[in-house]
Formats: sequence, C-alpha cells, structure tokens
Amino acid sequence: MSYIKIIEIEEMNLRGAYVLDGFPSIGLVGSIVANYIVGSLGLRQIAVVDSDTFPAVSMIRNGVPNSPVRIYAGEIGDDGDRLVVFVSEFQPPPHIIKDLGRTIMDWAEDHKCRMIISPEGISTKQSGRPPNADGSGLVLGVGSTPEARGLLKDNGVDIFEGGVIVGLSGVLLNEGVNRIFDVITILSEASTEFPDARAAAAVTKAINRLVLKDLLDIGPLVKEAEAIEDSLKDMYEKAGKETELRRVAPPGMYG
Repeated sequence: MSYIKIIEIEEMNLRGAYVLDGFPSIGLVGSIVANYIVGSLGLRQIAVVDSDTFPAVSMIRNGVPNSPVRIYAGEIGDDGDRLVVFVSEFQPPPHIIKDLGRTIMDWAEDHKCRMIISPEGISTKQSGRPPNADGSGLVLGVGSTPEARGLLKDNGVDIFEGGVIVGLSGVLLNEGVNRIFDVITILSEASTEFPDARAAAAVTKAINRLVLKDLLDIGPLVKEAEAIEDSLKDMYEKAGKETELRRVAPPGMYG
C-alpha cells in the first residue's frame, strides 16, 4: 500500500463544503476545470497532498514553489457555502489510485464536507449518444446516491446509464456508494489527443449550475483554453509528443 498524506497549511472550517477533484483526465478536463475555478473564485491554498510515489518536482509560479498536488478552498457566494478544489499537474500512477481515492474520501468525511464532484472526459464512442445540434458535446452525470442523482436530474444533467468510468473518478464513485456519501461525476465528450477547451467549458457550466449558483463567467474559459489548446497542439506536434498530454498537465495552465 502506498503512503499518501495530506499536509494542512491553513486551518479552515470546511463543514458542508463541496469538494472538486481536479486531477487530469481525458482531454485534461479535470485540470482545466479545477485551475479555472480556483483562479476565477480567488481560492487560497490550504493544504498539499504528498506521497513518495509522486514526482520529485516543484512547480514554480511567479517565483513561488508549488507542490504537484495542492488543495485550495474558500467561501463562494454570500450564503457561507465553501468550495474545496484538489489541483494536480500530473496523472497519478495506476497502482496508487485506489489509495488516493480513499485518502480524499477520508479527508472529506473528516472535515464534514457534503459532496465530491469529479470532472471527467469521455470519448464520443463511449457516451453512445450523438452530439448536440450545435455540434457541442454532451454532458452526462453519475451519482453515488439517490440524492446525488436527483440533483443531476433537477439541474437538467442526463444520467450516464451504462458504461465504464475508470481511474480516480471510478474509485470515488464506488467509495461514495460504499459510504453512502454524495459523489457526482460530470462527463463531457473530450478529445483523447489534446487538451479539450470545449469539454472543460461544458463541465464547468454544469458545475456552475449544480453547486456554484451561476457565480462563474464561462466566457473567458472558452477563449483562454482554446488559445492554450492551439499553442499546445503546435508545441507537441513539433516535438512529436502528443501522447504526453494525457499524462502531464502543462505547468501554469491557468496561473
């Protein structure tokens, strides 16, 4: 079993908070969504996640060292709701994903958080549904409890009726079922080759509606992410490393 620990930097009351899993996924959807939300809402870092299995790197931003997996949090809106966001620059190795999911769940339960939300990319073939009339991808949801599924339906998110969700999102869903804890995965059709700005925007819109009460302006995400997507395509095509995008999120994607 791998040893994973969460080191808290700042104490904060997180009772009733929503928790967002921002680890990379297909199209880097999770990373793009998490970084955009942290920047847009001005969340501050409260903790880091560490393990001997994580890469021995420090992400330097504006002259400040950052751990590869960080936790941000803060109040959202005027009614005292709180949001926690896990942000990662790398895809965890497969052999630690179960332990990582359980560590996140344990931490969320210990802090009396109310729900975990996991953004995830999904291929068009896996969704089994045609694209929308305007050409945009579909957004589907999975909930670990009847209450979570009801929240999805009440906000117009269709249920993903059948298929396989792998990786950290799958572990979190199963842990949610086992612990009777609300876990939601938001799925959007995404590119398996490059960072997918439109998929990230679609997931962010759903999260904005589900738990953020439409606090976010999604427009800048679309414009900024598309510009980054174009530059990354050019960079990786020249370097011949397209597949690396699925494993490593580019540093400094969203400040």
